[in-house]
Amino acid sequence: MADDELSATFAALADPTRRAILARLARGEATVNELAEPFDISMQAISKHLKVLERAGLISRGRDAQWRPCRLERAPLESASGWIDRYREIQRDRMDRLERAIRGITGDGHG
Repeated sequence: MADDELSATFAALADPTRRAILARLARGEATVNELAEPFDISMQAISKHLKVLERAGLISRGRDAQWRPCRLERAPLESASGWIDRYREIQRDRMDRLERAIRGITGDGHG
């Protein structure tokens, strides 16, 4: 995933309203009205949130006549998760090496 795509994904995920929208879409497609229902904000604000999510590639919108369902696009989330997992592994390896070094210093070979 290109750095700018990763940045767009994390920027979109930084907002709690957008995360809630994605959580709703993880359960299945929804219309804009359905997505807006639980929020006490204007339709214009919901539309802006959806545009951010769409630009980040996290959602897509259907073109089925009057019903334009939004759906979750998993690829950017999977790419971001993969990026996080790589750094989690690096950190885990460092902590394991530190633990082994401490055991070597203290002479404690037990777990």
